[in-house]
Amino acid sequence: MATVTLTLDDFESKILEGGTVFVDFWAAWCGPCRQFAPNYEAASEANPDLVFAKVDTEDQQQLAAAMNITSIPTVMAFKEGIGVFAQAGALPRAMLDDLIAQVRALDMDRVRADLARRETEQAVASSEATES
Repeated sequence: MATVTLTLDDFESKILEGGTVFVDFWAAWCGPCRQFAPNYEAASEANPDLVFAKVDTEDQQQLAAAMNITSIPTVMAFKEGIGVFAQAGALPRAMLDDLIAQVRALDMDRVRADLARRETEQAVASSEATES
């Protein structure tokens, strides 16, 4: 499957559809982005069951800002609507393939349980700080 382009209008719906979505935040003027692009495209073709999306940070500045993109390229991964990875820098193909394997292997029940535990801990800490 070829990569798909995402915009502010369809970003959230694509992430929340479920499944696994990788997103490459890039710009045409960015040398490392141009170097990374063939690896990303090849990974998308080798993994047709996953979504590989691209966001042009020049065209989608509001989306890039909302996602706190400060360096490009930045790769993010979402699984079942949850952000599970974000890293700036062009990944060599072997590292990208390893990332894809790790995201595939994630136990999302465990991820959700960890998120719930952290939210509870933060709520307790916030409550204790307010009472002090």
